[in-house]
Amino acid sequence: SVFLPDSNFPADRVQHMQKLVHYGGKLDIFLRELNDLNIRVAMLDRNPDSYIKLDFELLRIELREFEALVSQLKESLNSSSPMLDSLYTEIHNMTLIVDQLETFDKSNLEVIRIEFAKLQRKLEECQKEANGFSILPGNCNHTGIMSVSKPMVIQINAHLNPGYKYGGWGKDSKPVRGYESMYWYGAYSKPSVYEFYLYSNYDKLIQRSSFTHHGLPQGYEGAGNNYVVHGNTVYYQAANPFRMSKLNLTSSVYSHRHVTRASEKFTYTYSPNQYLDFSADEKGLWVMYATEEAKGKIAIAKIDEKSFGFEEEWTTNAYKPLAGNAFMVCGVMYATRPGDLNTEEIYYSYDTKTKEEKYISIPLQKLQENFVNLHYNPTDQKLYMYNNGYYVSYNVRFNKE
Repeated sequence: SVFLPDSNFPADRVQHMQKLVHYGGKLDIFLRELNDLNIRVAMLDRNPDSYIKLDFELLRIELREFEALVSQLKESLNSSSPMLDSLYTEIHNMTLIVDQLETFDKSNLEVIRIEFAKLQRKLEECQKEANGFSILPGNCNHTGIMSVSKPMVIQINAHLNPGYKYGGWGKDSKPVRGYESMYWYGAYSKPSVYEFYLYSNYDKLIQRSSFTHHGLPQGYEGAGNNYVVHGNTVYYQAANPFRMSKLNLTSSVYSHRHVTRASEKFTYTYSPNQYLDFSADEKGLWVMYATEEAKGKIAIAKIDEKSFGFEEEWTTNAYKPLAGNAFMVCGVMYATRPGDLNTEEIYYSYDTKTKEEKYISIPLQKLQENFVNLHYNPTDQKLYMYNNGYYVSYNVRFNKE
């Protein structure tokens, strides 16, 4: 007996299977290309500030093409499948991610931050004029510091790392021609000195776009944090052996000098291993340190920049371990001491010209309790503080003669 099928040969099913095989091969190619797109979106997610608007638009175009291909597959097969549905959903989700990343594009935020910084500087200038203490930079026609403005918190350090709490930042206190707007920065996770970054101007500092980087080679590393840039030269405390050092940023030449009287037993309250504290003002370059002969009291030495020796030395009555930091203004040393968590007090001054000392009380607000670098800059009459990883600055108001 022979039994024939009720229907004709299923040619339509064979054709359908052929299409599945044909488009299945294409689907593998699409899936591989889609995986590449997925990787590119993940890279955007990790570092969106390195991409521009065009990158986002190209991604969006490619995603739209994939979406159209999936729709064509569904129409050609005249059916749906879990794989195609999942693929369509994944492409749609990636499109949403790209749109969201562009919304939070960090490059746009940097532009806004720069504009805000410009407005902040204009506000500072207006504030100075309103308060009537716009003494010309480099001018010492005053009788000392009257008050200090509220802290101006610029931003966290260029490494974007709150763990880099030891370091410093500021401007060249005696800039060479062409570098009047230059800023510098250096920091690390422990009180050591390994490198310095230079920025051509304030906007580049905000953008974290340095024009040069100086790494200190082995044997030239520093310790402590109270270094300054003066005359395109970094002055810092070398680590081993203990000595004061300088690095010429133009020639990359190092020079060293031992300070025989400086003791390694006394440091500031917030700053481990800070035995030499460099400072620059209208009168020149200085270094402060404690001596064993004076039982930990701060001594001041005027540095001869050419010979890298000392012109003259003075001994104060400020006990270094109780001080938060110290700085020079017009030949006068000012020392601070801790108040509460958010307040420091400028409590002591010593005039190297008259040898007169005073006990004063000028409040200094802090962003956070600990700070490791505080110095004055005569070019703009500001105090620069490195406060637990943040750039902070202050305007200084003087008593007029």
